[in-house]
Amino acid sequence: GGHAAPAQPGPASGAGSEEMGTTVNGDMFQEANGPADGYAAIAQADRLTQEPESIRKWREEQRKRLQELDAASKVTEQEWREKAKKDLEEWNQRQSEQVEKNKINNRASEEAFVKESKEETPGTEWEKVAQLCDFNPKSSKQCKDVSRLRSVLMSLKQTPLSR
Repeated sequence: GGHAAPAQPGPASGAGSEEMGTTVNGDMFQEANGPADGYAAIAQADRLTQEPESIRKWREEQRKRLQELDAASKVTEQEWREKAKKDLEEWNQRQSEQVEKNKINNRASEEAFVKESKEETPGTEWEKVAQLCDFNPKSSKQCKDVSRLRSVLMSLKQTPLSR
């Protein structure tokens, strides 16, 4: 057989695919009988180079898309972090203010309690307890629900336990 014409690169141009085409064709021609097989080999090589090309394009698009998504999620994550930090700071501030208020209130009521407990009259223990308990149901929402305890104390006040 005569020498084949130089292999034409497929639709995918660029050094890589050309070299691949030539080597495939070169290998094929040593075994091929006549030009028909050679053309088949070239077509096959073209198909080989074409397929990865589309896959490569798809991969690049995917990568771009993923990078964009990644960037977007990083941005939103950053925003969330900022917001969370702000919320936490505000909460801490409110919390410490509340603690301060409680401390002041507790000190005041403790002093009052100590003063009163010095002049202890028998039988008024439950009066004291009742005073210390806040029997006002609309009191601060932040407190735990103590309605059960309150009702128990009320009933005890009305009918003290017999000693």
